[in-house]
Amino acid sequence: MKSKLNWIQVVLGCFFLFAVIGPLLTMFLTIDIPHLTAIFSNKAFKAATYNSVVYSGISAVLSIVLGGTAAWCLTRSRVKFKSFFILILTIPMLIPSISHGTGLVILLGANGILTNLLGLKLPLYGGLGIILGSIMYSLPVAFLMFYDILKYEDALPYDMAEILGVNKLRQFKDLTLPYLYKPLISIIFAIFTLIVTDYGVPLTIGGHVKTLPVMMYEDVIGLLDFVKGSVIGTFLLLPAVVAFVIDLLNKGNANASYVRTPFRLNKSFARECFSYLYLGLITIIVLLPLVTFAFLSFVKKYPMDLSFTTYHIHRLIEMEGLVYLGNSFIIAISVAVIGTLGAFVTAYLSARIQTKTSYFLHLMTITSLAIPGLVLGLSYVLFFNGTLIYGTLAMLILVNIVHFFASPYLIMYNTLNKVNRNLEDIGMILGISRFNLITHVIIPQVAPSLKEMAVYLFVNSMMTISAVSFLSNVATKPIALMITQFEAIMMLECTAVVSLIILGVNIVVRTIALRN
Repeated sequence: MKSKLNWIQVVLGCFFLFAVIGPLLTMFLTIDIPHLTAIFSNKAFKAATYNSVVYSGISAVLSIVLGGTAAWCLTRSRVKFKSFFILILTIPMLIPSISHGTGLVILLGANGILTNLLGLKLPLYGGLGIILGSIMYSLPVAFLMFYDILKYEDALPYDMAEILGVNKLRQFKDLTLPYLYKPLISIIFAIFTLIVTDYGVPLTIGGHVKTLPVMMYEDVIGLLDFVKGSVIGTFLLLPAVVAFVIDLLNKGNANASYVRTPFRLNKSFARECFSYLYLGLITIIVLLPLVTFAFLSFVKKYPMDLSFTTYHIHRLIEMEGLVYLGNSFIIAISVAVIGTLGAFVTAYLSARIQTKTSYFLHLMTITSLAIPGLVLGLSYVLFFNGTLIYGTLAMLILVNIVHFFASPYLIMYNTLNKVNRNLEDIGMILGISRFNLITHVIIPQVAPSLKEMAVYLFVNSMMTISAVSFLSNVATKPIALMITQFEAIMMLECTAVVSLIILGVNIVVRTIALRN
Protein backbone atom coordinates (compact mmCIF):
# COMPACT_ATOMS: atom_id res chain seq x y z
CA MET A 1 0.00 0.00 0.00
CA LYS A 2 2.78 2.41 0.93
CA SER A 3 4.56 1.83 -2.37
CA LYS A 4 1.36 2.75 -4.23
CA LEU A 5 1.12 5.96 -2.23
CA ASN A 6 4.75 6.73 -3.07
CA TRP A 7 3.91 6.38 -6.74
CA ILE A 8 0.94 8.72 -6.35
CA GLN A 9 3.27 11.26 -4.71
CA VAL A 10 5.63 11.02 -7.67
CA VAL A 11 2.78 11.39 -10.17
CA LEU A 12 1.40 14.46 -8.41
CA GLY A 13 4.88 15.98 -8.17
CA CYS A 14 5.35 15.44 -11.90
CA PHE A 15 1.96 17.05 -12.58
CA PHE A 16 3.06 20.23 -10.82
CA LEU A 17 6.37 20.13 -12.68
CA PHE A 18 4.33 19.99 -15.89
CA ALA A 19 1.64 22.52 -14.92
CA VAL A 20 3.83 25.09 -13.15
CA ILE A 21 7.50 24.74 -14.07
CA GLY A 22 6.91 23.73 -17.71
CA PRO A 23 4.95 26.88 -18.69
CA LEU A 24 7.43 29.13 -16.87
CA LEU A 25 10.41 27.57 -18.65
CA THR A 26 8.60 28.02 -21.98
CA MET A 27 8.12 31.70 -21.18
CA PHE A 28 11.79 32.10 -20.21
CA LEU A 29 12.94 30.44 -23.43
CA THR A 30 11.14 33.03 -25.56
CA ILE A 31 13.49 35.70 -24.22
CA ASP A 32 16.77 36.46 -25.96
CA ILE A 33 19.53 38.94 -25.17
CA PRO A 34 18.75 41.50 -27.96
CA HIS A 35 15.10 41.75 -26.85
CA LEU A 36 16.15 41.91 -23.22
CA THR A 37 18.61 44.75 -23.86
CA ALA A 38 16.12 46.66 -26.00
CA ILE A 39 13.34 46.45 -23.41
CA PHE A 40 15.54 47.32 -20.42
CA SER A 41 16.84 50.39 -22.24
CA ASN A 42 13.32 51.49 -23.18
CA LYS A 43 12.27 54.71 -21.40
CA ALA A 44 8.67 53.54 -21.07
CA PHE A 45 9.83 50.35 -19.33
CA LYS A 46 12.01 52.34 -16.91
CA ALA A 47 9.13 54.70 -16.15
CA ALA A 48 6.73 51.80 -15.61
CA THR A 49 9.23 50.09 -13.29
CA TYR A 50 9.64 53.30 -11.28
CA ASN A 51 5.87 53.78 -11.06
CA SER A 52 5.31 50.18 -10.00
CA VAL A 53 7.93 50.25 -7.25
CA VAL A 54 7.11 53.71 -5.86
CA TYR A 55 3.31 53.56 -5.91
CA SER A 56 3.21 49.94 -4.76
CA GLY A 57 5.61 50.75 -1.93
CA ILE A 58 3.54 53.71 -0.74
CA SER A 59 0.30 51.74 -1.06
CA ALA A 60 1.75 48.76 0.81
CA VAL A 61 2.97 50.89 3.73
CA LEU A 62 -0.37 52.69 4.07
CA SER A 63 -2.36 49.47 3.69
CA ILE A 64 -0.28 47.73 6.35
CA VAL A 65 -0.65 50.64 8.78
CA LEU A 66 -4.41 50.91 8.22
CA GLY A 67 -5.00 47.14 8.28
CA GLY A 68 -2.78 46.64 11.32
CA THR A 69 -4.58 49.42 13.20
CA ALA A 70 -7.97 47.87 12.41
CA ALA A 71 -6.74 44.48 13.65
CA TRP A 72 -5.41 46.10 16.84
CA CYS A 73 -8.78 47.80 17.46
CA LEU A 74 -10.59 44.46 17.21
CA THR A 75 -8.15 42.45 19.32
CA ARG A 76 -7.03 44.99 21.92
CA SER A 77 -10.23 46.88 22.69
CA ARG A 78 -13.67 46.06 24.08
CA VAL A 79 -15.65 47.19 21.05
CA LYS A 80 -18.89 45.33 20.35
CA PHE A 81 -20.07 43.85 17.04
CA LYS A 82 -16.60 42.51 16.23
CA SER A 83 -18.00 39.86 13.87
CA PHE A 84 -19.82 42.59 11.94
CA PHE A 85 -16.66 44.67 11.52
CA ILE A 86 -14.65 41.62 10.43
CA LEU A 87 -17.34 40.76 7.84
CA ILE A 88 -17.40 44.30 6.43
CA LEU A 89 -13.62 44.57 6.30
CA THR A 90 -13.35 41.36 4.28
CA ILE A 91 -16.16 42.09 1.77
CA PRO A 92 -13.76 43.89 -0.67
CA MET A 93 -12.01 40.52 -1.13
CA LEU A 94 -15.14 39.26 -2.93
CA ILE A 95 -14.85 41.54 -5.97
CA PRO A 96 -12.06 41.93 -8.57
CA SER A 97 -9.39 44.57 -8.04
CA ILE A 98 -10.58 46.39 -11.15
CA SER A 99 -13.92 46.99 -9.40
CA HIS A 100 -12.14 48.99 -6.70
CA GLY A 101 -10.68 51.28 -9.35
CA THR A 102 -14.07 51.64 -11.00
CA GLY A 103 -15.65 52.44 -7.62
CA LEU A 104 -13.17 55.27 -7.09
CA VAL A 105 -13.92 56.66 -10.55
CA ILE A 106 -17.64 56.65 -9.76
CA LEU A 107 -17.06 58.32 -6.38
CA LEU A 108 -14.17 60.72 -7.02
CA GLY A 109 -13.83 61.00 -10.81
CA ALA A 110 -14.49 64.17 -12.79
CA ASN A 111 -18.26 63.61 -12.47
CA GLY A 112 -18.08 61.40 -9.41
CA ILE A 113 -20.81 61.34 -6.79
CA LEU A 114 -18.63 62.76 -4.00
CA THR A 115 -16.95 65.13 -6.46
CA ASN A 116 -20.28 66.74 -7.34
CA LEU A 117 -21.71 66.50 -3.82
CA LEU A 118 -18.75 67.99 -1.96
CA GLY A 119 -17.18 70.06 -4.74
CA LEU A 120 -13.94 68.07 -4.66
CA LYS A 121 -11.33 68.34 -7.38
CA LEU A 122 -8.85 65.56 -6.80
CA PRO A 123 -6.17 64.62 -9.38
CA LEU A 124 -7.56 61.08 -9.24
CA TYR A 125 -6.23 59.71 -12.51
CA GLY A 126 -2.60 58.83 -11.99
CA GLY A 127 -0.51 58.08 -8.94
CA LEU A 128 -3.12 59.18 -6.39
CA GLY A 129 -5.78 56.94 -7.90
CA ILE A 130 -3.41 53.96 -8.04
CA ILE A 131 -2.50 54.43 -4.38
CA LEU A 132 -6.12 54.80 -3.21
CA GLY A 133 -7.36 51.87 -5.31
CA SER A 134 -4.47 49.64 -4.24
CA ILE A 135 -5.13 50.39 -0.58
CA MET A 136 -8.81 49.46 -0.95
CA TYR A 137 -7.81 46.25 -2.75
CA SER A 138 -5.09 45.14 -0.33
CA LEU A 139 -6.41 46.46 3.01
CA PRO A 140 -8.58 43.37 3.74
CA VAL A 141 -5.61 41.05 3.18
CA ALA A 142 -3.35 43.12 5.45
CA PHE A 143 -6.10 43.26 8.09
CA LEU A 144 -6.64 39.48 8.08
CA MET A 145 -2.91 38.76 8.30
CA PHE A 146 -2.50 41.07 11.29
CA TYR A 147 -5.72 39.88 12.94
CA ASP A 148 -4.64 36.25 12.70
CA ILE A 149 -1.33 37.11 14.39
CA LEU A 150 -2.63 39.41 17.12
CA LYS A 151 -5.54 37.21 18.22
CA TYR A 152 -3.12 34.39 19.11
CA GLU A 153 -0.65 36.53 21.07
CA ASP A 154 -0.18 35.38 24.66
CA ALA A 155 -1.12 37.94 27.33
CA LEU A 156 1.04 36.40 30.08
CA PRO A 157 4.19 38.46 29.34
CA TYR A 158 2.10 41.64 29.39
CA ASP A 159 0.48 40.69 32.70
CA MET A 160 3.92 40.13 34.20
CA ALA A 161 5.14 43.44 32.78
CA GLU A 162 2.17 45.22 34.43
CA ILE A 163 3.02 43.60 37.78
CA LEU A 164 6.62 44.78 37.43
CA GLY A 165 5.46 48.31 36.59
CA VAL A 166 6.76 48.38 33.00
CA ASN A 167 5.11 51.23 31.08
CA LYS A 168 3.12 50.74 27.86
CA LEU A 169 5.80 52.18 25.59
CA ARG A 170 8.42 49.78 26.98
CA GLN A 171 5.96 46.87 26.62
CA PHE A 172 5.40 47.77 22.97
CA LYS A 173 9.13 48.02 22.34
CA ASP A 174 10.23 44.87 24.19
CA LEU A 175 7.22 42.57 23.78
CA THR A 176 5.02 43.57 20.84
CA LEU A 177 7.70 44.46 18.31
CA PRO A 178 9.76 41.25 18.79
CA TYR A 179 6.55 39.22 18.50
CA LEU A 180 5.56 40.99 15.27
CA TYR A 181 9.05 41.21 13.74
CA LYS A 182 9.13 38.02 11.65
CA PRO A 183 5.43 37.98 10.69
CA LEU A 184 5.69 41.66 9.73
CA ILE A 185 8.44 40.90 7.21
CA SER A 186 6.17 38.34 5.51
CA ILE A 187 3.24 40.76 5.57
CA ILE A 188 5.27 43.58 4.00
CA PHE A 189 6.48 41.45 1.11
CA ALA A 190 3.11 39.74 0.65
CA ILE A 191 1.17 43.03 0.43
CA PHE A 192 3.80 44.68 -1.79
CA THR A 193 3.74 41.69 -4.15
CA LEU A 194 -0.06 41.67 -4.22
CA ILE A 195 -0.11 45.33 -5.27
CA VAL A 196 2.88 45.43 -7.62
CA THR A 197 1.58 42.50 -9.71
CA ASP A 198 -2.00 43.82 -10.01
CA TYR A 199 -3.13 45.45 -13.23
CA GLY A 200 -6.84 45.96 -12.44
CA VAL A 201 -6.52 49.15 -10.38
CA PRO A 202 -3.85 50.96 -12.47
CA LEU A 203 -5.58 49.94 -15.72
CA THR A 204 -8.81 51.56 -14.54
CA ILE A 205 -7.56 54.64 -12.78
CA GLY A 206 -3.90 55.06 -13.67
CA GLY A 207 -4.49 57.39 -16.63
CA HIS A 208 -1.18 58.12 -18.34
CA VAL A 209 0.75 56.59 -15.44
CA LYS A 210 1.69 53.09 -16.60
CA THR A 211 2.84 50.26 -14.34
CA LEU A 212 4.57 47.04 -15.38
CA PRO A 213 1.41 44.85 -15.20
CA VAL A 214 -0.51 47.37 -17.33
CA MET A 215 2.33 47.52 -19.85
CA MET A 216 2.41 43.72 -19.96
CA TYR A 217 -1.38 43.52 -20.41
CA GLU A 218 -1.41 46.10 -23.21
CA ASP A 219 1.57 44.58 -25.03
CA VAL A 220 0.13 41.06 -24.99
CA ILE A 221 -3.59 41.81 -25.50
CA GLY A 222 -3.23 44.82 -27.76
CA LEU A 223 0.02 44.21 -29.65
CA LEU A 224 0.45 40.43 -29.29
CA ASP A 225 4.07 41.10 -28.31
CA PHE A 226 4.67 37.90 -26.33
CA VAL A 227 8.43 38.40 -26.05
CA LYS A 228 8.06 41.78 -24.35
CA GLY A 229 5.30 40.32 -22.20
CA SER A 230 7.62 37.48 -21.19
CA VAL A 231 10.38 39.91 -20.19
CA ILE A 232 7.99 41.98 -18.05
CA GLY A 233 6.47 38.79 -16.65
CA THR A 234 9.91 37.54 -15.62
CA PHE A 235 10.60 40.90 -13.99
CA LEU A 236 7.32 40.71 -12.07
CA LEU A 237 8.32 37.29 -10.76
CA LEU A 238 11.19 38.79 -8.76
CA PRO A 239 9.23 40.38 -5.88
CA ALA A 240 6.91 37.37 -5.78
CA VAL A 241 9.85 34.95 -5.53
CA VAL A 242 11.49 37.08 -2.82
CA ALA A 243 8.22 37.12 -0.85
CA PHE A 244 7.89 33.36 -1.32
CA VAL A 245 11.42 32.63 -0.09
CA ILE A 246 11.09 34.95 2.93
CA ASP A 247 7.76 33.39 3.86
CA LEU A 248 9.24 29.91 3.46
CA LEU A 249 12.19 30.77 5.71
CA ASN A 250 9.93 32.38 8.30
CA LYS A 251 7.63 29.35 8.48
CA GLY A 252 10.20 27.31 10.27
CA ASN A 253 11.28 30.12 12.58
CA ALA A 254 7.97 31.87 13.08
CA ASN A 255 6.82 32.82 16.52
CA ALA A 256 5.02 29.75 17.75
CA SER A 257 2.52 31.16 20.19
CA TYR A 258 -0.13 29.08 21.88
CA VAL A 259 -2.65 31.19 23.79
CA ARG A 260 -2.16 30.36 27.43
CA THR A 261 -3.60 33.57 28.85
CA PRO A 262 -6.17 35.65 26.97
CA PHE A 263 -5.96 39.43 27.19
CA ARG A 264 -8.04 40.86 30.03
CA LEU A 265 -9.02 44.22 28.64
CA ASN A 266 -9.88 46.90 31.15
CA LYS A 267 -12.33 49.65 30.30
CA SER A 268 -10.70 52.60 28.59
CA PHE A 269 -12.92 55.36 27.25
CA ALA A 270 -10.16 56.80 25.02
CA ARG A 271 -9.24 53.41 23.54
CA GLU A 272 -12.84 52.34 22.90
CA CYS A 273 -13.75 55.75 21.48
CA PHE A 274 -10.79 55.66 19.09
CA SER A 275 -11.59 52.07 18.06
CA TYR A 276 -15.24 52.83 17.29
CA LEU A 277 -14.37 55.98 15.34
CA TYR A 278 -11.61 54.27 13.39
CA LEU A 279 -13.57 51.10 12.59
CA GLY A 280 -16.63 53.18 11.71
CA LEU A 281 -14.59 55.28 9.28
CA ILE A 282 -13.01 52.21 7.66
CA THR A 283 -16.45 50.59 7.39
CA ILE A 284 -17.86 53.64 5.58
CA ILE A 285 -14.90 53.71 3.20
CA VAL A 286 -15.33 50.00 2.43
CA LEU A 287 -19.11 50.20 1.96
CA LEU A 288 -19.18 53.41 -0.13
CA PRO A 289 -18.12 51.78 -3.45
CA LEU A 290 -20.57 48.90 -2.90
CA VAL A 291 -23.47 51.27 -2.23
CA THR A 292 -22.37 53.25 -5.27
CA PHE A 293 -22.47 50.13 -7.45
CA ALA A 294 -26.03 49.46 -6.27
CA PHE A 295 -27.04 53.07 -6.99
CA LEU A 296 -25.38 53.30 -10.39
CA SER A 297 -26.78 49.96 -11.58
CA PHE A 298 -30.32 51.35 -11.57
CA VAL A 299 -29.97 54.92 -12.90
CA LYS A 300 -30.23 55.72 -16.60
CA LYS A 301 -27.09 57.81 -17.00
CA TYR A 302 -25.11 59.36 -14.18
CA PRO A 303 -25.09 62.34 -13.60
CA MET A 304 -27.44 63.50 -16.39
CA ASP A 305 -30.44 61.26 -15.75
CA LEU A 306 -30.91 59.69 -12.31
CA SER A 307 -34.29 58.12 -12.98
CA PHE A 308 -34.75 54.43 -12.12
CA THR A 309 -34.15 51.87 -14.86
CA THR A 310 -33.30 48.22 -15.40
CA TYR A 311 -31.82 49.00 -18.81
CA HIS A 312 -28.26 48.13 -17.81
CA ILE A 313 -29.31 44.68 -16.66
CA HIS A 314 -31.07 44.09 -19.98
CA ARG A 315 -28.02 45.48 -21.79
CA LEU A 316 -25.82 43.01 -19.93
CA ILE A 317 -28.11 40.14 -20.93
CA GLU A 318 -28.08 41.29 -24.58
CA MET A 319 -24.29 41.20 -24.53
CA GLU A 320 -24.32 37.51 -23.47
CA GLY A 321 -23.89 38.35 -19.79
CA LEU A 322 -25.85 35.28 -18.69
CA VAL A 323 -23.67 33.06 -20.88
CA TYR A 324 -20.53 34.50 -19.33
CA LEU A 325 -22.06 34.14 -15.86
CA GLY A 326 -22.69 30.49 -16.72
CA ASN A 327 -19.05 30.15 -17.77
CA SER A 328 -17.99 31.61 -14.42
CA PHE A 329 -20.22 29.16 -12.55
CA ILE A 330 -18.82 26.19 -14.47
CA ILE A 331 -15.25 27.35 -13.85
CA ALA A 332 -15.77 28.21 -10.18
CA ILE A 333 -17.65 25.03 -9.29
CA SER A 334 -15.18 22.84 -11.19
CA VAL A 335 -12.19 24.54 -9.56
CA ALA A 336 -13.83 24.26 -6.11
CA VAL A 337 -14.59 20.54 -6.48
CA ILE A 338 -11.43 19.42 -8.27
CA GLY A 339 -9.17 21.80 -6.37
CA THR A 340 -10.52 20.84 -2.95
CA LEU A 341 -10.23 17.12 -3.69
CA GLY A 342 -6.76 17.54 -5.19
CA ALA A 343 -5.55 19.74 -2.32
CA PHE A 344 -6.81 17.24 0.26
CA VAL A 345 -5.17 14.25 -1.44
CA THR A 346 -1.91 16.15 -1.98
CA ALA A 347 -1.85 17.47 1.59
CA TYR A 348 -2.57 14.00 2.98
CA LEU A 349 0.24 12.44 0.97
CA SER A 350 2.77 15.10 1.98
CA ALA A 351 1.70 15.55 5.62
CA ARG A 352 0.78 12.00 6.65
CA ILE A 353 2.97 9.80 4.44
CA GLN A 354 6.59 10.52 5.33
CA THR A 355 8.76 9.44 2.39
CA LYS A 356 11.67 10.83 0.43
CA THR A 357 9.24 12.28 -2.11
CA SER A 358 7.05 14.03 0.50
CA TYR A 359 9.18 17.17 0.65
CA PHE A 360 9.52 17.24 -3.15
CA LEU A 361 5.73 17.10 -3.50
CA HIS A 362 5.27 19.80 -0.85
CA LEU A 363 7.80 22.10 -2.54
CA MET A 364 6.26 21.59 -6.00
CA THR A 365 2.80 22.31 -4.63
CA ILE A 366 3.61 25.62 -2.95
CA THR A 367 5.70 26.89 -5.88
CA SER A 368 2.62 28.44 -7.48
CA LEU A 369 2.48 30.89 -4.56
CA ALA A 370 5.40 32.73 -6.15
CA ILE A 371 3.71 33.18 -9.55
CA PRO A 372 1.44 36.21 -10.18
CA GLY A 373 -1.75 35.37 -12.07
CA LEU A 374 -0.83 37.58 -15.03
CA VAL A 375 2.52 35.80 -15.43
CA LEU A 376 0.92 32.36 -15.09
CA GLY A 377 -1.67 33.24 -17.74
CA LEU A 378 0.96 34.36 -20.25
CA SER A 379 3.10 31.29 -19.62
CA TYR A 380 0.04 29.09 -20.27
CA VAL A 381 -0.59 30.87 -23.57
CA LEU A 382 2.93 30.03 -24.74
CA PHE A 383 2.96 26.49 -23.31
CA PHE A 384 -0.50 25.21 -24.30
CA ASN A 385 -1.02 27.09 -27.58
CA GLY A 386 -2.08 24.60 -30.26
CA THR A 387 -3.10 21.86 -27.82
CA LEU A 388 -6.58 20.34 -27.58
CA ILE A 389 -7.54 22.17 -24.39
CA TYR A 390 -6.35 25.60 -25.55
CA GLY A 391 -9.31 27.96 -25.97
CA THR A 392 -11.66 25.76 -23.91
CA LEU A 393 -13.18 26.07 -20.46
CA ALA A 394 -10.89 23.21 -19.40
CA MET A 395 -7.95 25.57 -19.97
CA LEU A 396 -9.44 28.20 -17.67
CA ILE A 397 -10.29 25.60 -15.03
CA LEU A 398 -6.72 24.27 -15.11
CA VAL A 399 -5.06 27.67 -14.83
CA ASN A 400 -7.32 28.64 -11.92
CA ILE A 401 -6.63 25.40 -10.09
CA VAL A 402 -2.89 25.92 -10.43
CA HIS A 403 -3.15 29.62 -9.60
CA PHE A 404 -5.11 29.16 -6.35
CA PHE A 405 -4.07 25.62 -5.35
CA ALA A 406 -1.31 26.46 -2.87
CA SER A 407 -3.42 28.33 -0.30
CA PRO A 408 -6.08 25.62 0.24
CA TYR A 409 -3.32 23.01 0.15
CA LEU A 410 -1.50 24.79 3.00
CA ILE A 411 -4.76 25.08 4.96
CA MET A 412 -5.23 21.30 4.77
CA TYR A 413 -1.52 20.56 5.23
CA ASN A 414 -1.46 22.49 8.52
CA THR A 415 -4.77 20.97 9.62
CA LEU A 416 -3.65 17.39 8.95
CA ASN A 417 -0.45 17.97 10.89
CA LYS A 418 -2.62 18.68 13.95
CA VAL A 419 -4.62 15.45 13.60
CA ASN A 420 -3.41 12.55 15.78
CA ARG A 421 -0.51 11.00 13.87
CA ASN A 422 -1.15 7.56 15.35
CA LEU A 423 -4.48 7.06 13.58
CA GLU A 424 -2.96 5.21 10.62
CA ASP A 425 -1.04 2.82 12.91
CA ILE A 426 -4.15 2.15 14.98
CA GLY A 427 -6.16 1.54 11.83
CA MET A 428 -3.54 -0.93 10.58
CA ILE A 429 -3.62 -2.83 13.90
CA LEU A 430 -7.43 -2.99 13.83
CA GLY A 431 -7.50 -4.06 10.19
CA ILE A 432 -9.20 -0.86 9.00
CA SER A 433 -8.30 0.06 5.43
CA ARG A 434 -6.69 3.45 4.84
CA PHE A 435 -9.60 4.49 2.60
CA ASN A 436 -12.15 3.78 5.35
CA LEU A 437 -9.95 5.52 7.91
CA ILE A 438 -9.76 8.64 5.73
CA THR A 439 -13.47 8.75 4.85
CA HIS A 440 -14.90 7.87 8.29
CA VAL A 441 -12.33 9.30 10.72
CA ILE A 442 -10.06 11.94 9.19
CA ILE A 443 -12.47 13.73 6.82
CA PRO A 444 -15.06 14.38 9.60
CA GLN A 445 -12.29 15.96 11.70
CA VAL A 446 -11.09 18.26 8.92
CA ALA A 447 -14.54 19.06 7.44
CA PRO A 448 -14.43 22.77 8.43
CA SER A 449 -11.11 23.17 6.61
CA LEU A 450 -12.51 21.40 3.54
CA LYS A 451 -15.41 23.85 3.50
CA GLU A 452 -13.04 26.79 3.86
CA MET A 453 -10.92 25.48 0.97
CA ALA A 454 -13.91 25.04 -1.35
CA VAL A 455 -15.24 28.54 -0.62
CA TYR A 456 -11.80 30.06 -1.17
CA LEU A 457 -11.43 28.36 -4.56
CA PHE A 458 -14.98 29.22 -5.68
CA VAL A 459 -14.83 32.89 -4.66
CA ASN A 460 -11.42 33.53 -6.21
CA SER A 461 -12.34 31.74 -9.44
CA MET A 462 -15.51 33.85 -9.74
CA MET A 463 -13.68 37.17 -9.49
CA THR A 464 -10.20 36.60 -10.95
CA ILE A 465 -9.24 38.46 -14.11
CA SER A 466 -5.45 38.16 -14.10
CA ALA A 467 -4.83 34.47 -14.84
CA VAL A 468 -7.66 34.15 -17.38
CA SER A 469 -7.32 37.46 -19.25
CA PHE A 470 -4.90 36.03 -21.86
CA LEU A 471 -6.62 32.64 -22.17
CA SER A 472 -10.32 33.35 -22.62
CA ASN A 473 -12.15 33.95 -25.89
CA VAL A 474 -15.68 34.96 -26.87
CA ALA A 475 -17.05 31.50 -26.08
CA THR A 476 -15.25 30.92 -22.77
CA LYS A 477 -15.10 34.43 -21.28
CA PRO A 478 -15.97 34.57 -17.54
CA ILE A 479 -18.23 37.41 -16.42
CA ALA A 480 -15.44 39.18 -14.48
CA LEU A 481 -13.73 40.08 -17.76
CA MET A 482 -16.83 42.04 -18.80
CA ILE A 483 -15.73 44.67 -16.26
CA THR A 484 -12.64 45.34 -18.36
CA GLN A 485 -14.78 45.39 -21.51
CA PHE A 486 -17.33 47.89 -20.13
CA GLU A 487 -14.70 50.03 -18.43
CA ALA A 488 -12.82 50.46 -21.72
CA ILE A 489 -15.91 52.02 -23.35
CA MET A 490 -16.89 53.95 -20.18
CA MET A 491 -20.14 52.04 -19.59
CA LEU A 492 -19.71 52.42 -15.84
CA GLU A 493 -23.33 51.52 -15.09
CA CYS A 494 -22.88 48.09 -16.68
CA THR A 495 -19.56 47.73 -14.87
CA ALA A 496 -21.40 48.35 -11.60
CA VAL A 497 -23.98 45.67 -12.47
CA VAL A 498 -21.26 43.07 -13.14
CA SER A 499 -19.46 43.94 -9.89
CA LEU A 500 -22.72 43.60 -7.95
CA ILE A 501 -23.46 40.22 -9.53
CA ILE A 502 -20.03 38.84 -8.61
CA LEU A 503 -20.29 40.27 -5.09
CA GLY A 504 -23.81 38.87 -4.65
CA VAL A 505 -22.87 35.38 -5.81
CA ASN A 506 -19.80 35.27 -3.57
CA ILE A 507 -21.71 36.54 -0.53
CA VAL A 508 -24.43 33.92 -1.06
CA VAL A 509 -21.85 31.12 -1.36
CA ARG A 510 -19.99 32.25 1.77
CA THR A 511 -23.24 32.61 3.73
CA ILE A 512 -24.43 29.13 2.77
CA ALA A 513 -21.03 27.66 3.66
CA LEU A 514 -20.98 29.37 7.06
CA ARG A 515 -24.52 28.24 7.95
CA ASN A 516 -23.80 24.65 7.04
